[in-house]
Amino acid sequence: MTTDLHDQDGLAALDGLLSHTTVDGIPTLYAPAAGKEITAGLFFRVGRADETLATAGITHLVEHLALHRLGLSDLHYNGATANAYTLFHVTGNEEEVVSYLNSLCAGLRDLPMERLETEKEILRTEAAGRGGGPQHQMPLWRYGARGYGLSSYTELGTWSLTPDQVRHWAETRFTRDNAVLWITSDHVPDGLDLTLPAGSRFPAPAPTSALPVTPAYIHGDDGHVVLTSVVRRSTSASVFADVLGRALFQDLRQEGGYSYSAEADYSPRDAEFATLTAYADSLPQKQDAVVGGFVDTLARLRAGRIEQSELDSVRTKLLKMYDTPDLGAASLPSYALSLLLGHRVLSPDGHRAELDAVTLADLREVAREVWGGALLQVPGRGVDWAGLTVAPQYSQEAVTGTRHESLEDDRVTLVIGTDGVSLLTPKGPVTVRFDAVSAMTTRPDGARALTGHDGFSVTVEPTLFKKVTPERIAALDAAVPAAAVVPMPARDADRIPRPRKREKPPRDRRATARAWGWTALLVLLGALAAVWPVICGYLIVDRIEEDRIPPLHGMFGMGVLEFALIRWARSVNRRRRDARV
Repeated sequence: MTTDLHDQDGLAALDGLLSHTTVDGIPTLYAPAAGKEITAGLFFRVGRADETLATAGITHLVEHLALHRLGLSDLHYNGATANAYTLFHVTGNEEEVVSYLNSLCAGLRDLPMERLETEKEILRTEAAGRGGGPQHQMPLWRYGARGYGLSSYTELGTWSLTPDQVRHWAETRFTRDNAVLWITSDHVPDGLDLTLPAGSRFPAPAPTSALPVTPAYIHGDDGHVVLTSVVRRSTSASVFADVLGRALFQDLRQEGGYSYSAEADYSPRDAEFATLTAYADSLPQKQDAVVGGFVDTLARLRAGRIEQSELDSVRTKLLKMYDTPDLGAASLPSYALSLLLGHRVLSPDGHRAELDAVTLADLREVAREVWGGALLQVPGRGVDWAGLTVAPQYSQEAVTGTRHESLEDDRVTLVIGTDGVSLLTPKGPVTVRFDAVSAMTTRPDGARALTGHDGFSVTVEPTLFKKVTPERIAALDAAVPAAAVVPMPARDADRIPRPRKREKPPRDRRATARAWGWTALLVLLGALAAVWPVICGYLIVDRIEEDRIPPLHGMFGMGVLEFALIRWARSVNRRRRDARV
């Protein structure tokens, strides 16, 4: 069933470019494209950022289960789970597209739960082969272990989610009121049955923060310099991303010869904000030069040293997208996503006008906004010299409770208290409080790994700390909210960590040689001290008989020797202590 879509969604500005209606209660955009095949996409406003660390992967599971009904097919279709949305898309003839969409919605209405454990294993296998890119850890450091930060973590929920949890997620999030459909066709195909449960449109998740101060920096792998910043969505910000990418390419590759890849990207995060990402690679021996050049380029743009020609080149490039054949069809995914997230819908004429209005002063302001909220990942040395603050490496405080010394390092202590757990290290504490736990994994052997909302983690391995009894583990389990607990399978015996032998400090060969020299001298002097009384006695008797010296002379000589021996012994001991330190 189709009905008119109300103008309150701001789509009237797109009349003539595309058409809009509703299908079974789902807002639908459509526009014709050349060719016999059509493409359709069904967006849902739910993604990884809506989950918790303990349920991470639940949206991805729904996606896989819903597509299972299609089985083996030559049809080009797929699903994708992003931070703030899930997309199902298909390309084929009209009959194939209708069949896909109908089967998809049928699958969402009645997920094949008998496949749940199999799909969990498939997702774990997929994650194991995916790996992380150079910016994989950036969301974690910016947002912590919640919301948009979850994209840095594995999908823990694939170990413990129950059928009821997955079914409830589908029934409340994959609804007709939380969806938008788009189709590259001049009409809505007949025969569609997109019946889904009623619900409500969920706003994008509110962002969290694990950065007390920005601009900030973290250390990363060699060969990669990455910057991310959160900026307000605007035409000038999208233009700035292109200007920054061109500037980095020119400064670091063409002029400096330090990088091969130097680029920047602008990606909407929600209705109001976008993530700007910049990247440059480097050889290990050029890392310092790349970091310095990267920072210098950003400083140049913040100072407003941008040529009008740079702005004009980017503007010309962006305006060319309106020369795309079948512009309406090409724009459908972008407009559908804006409608889904609640972002303003801007017509091509409106966007052209905003592009023409962007000035060098606008770009300078965006550059300052980017720097103000920047998180920079650098290899090697820090960048405090550039005015950035290192992101927190340790917690501000530790909990009080029972102390458990490490069996590997006597400088490390685990504290299990009523408020949380802390790992005390020489450089600072790492603390996870029970009222701010994002997830705690549990193992049958007693191991527990706690991750806090701020991203800090503490692992409790009973085999690596003294007196971590089953009673202590039980108290820990009772203190963590049940919703945050993720049971994990048993580990093989050889996978349970055992204390490593403490490494002895490297020996200083020169100090050792000196110590042996002093020891040999001490032995020699000791032997001399042992025979000295005999010699002195003989000499004294001999001299007394000859009446040539007083008897105290021999005793005085022996006292001087003993005094010398004591001084030598103290010197040797002091030198040995210095060598150990």
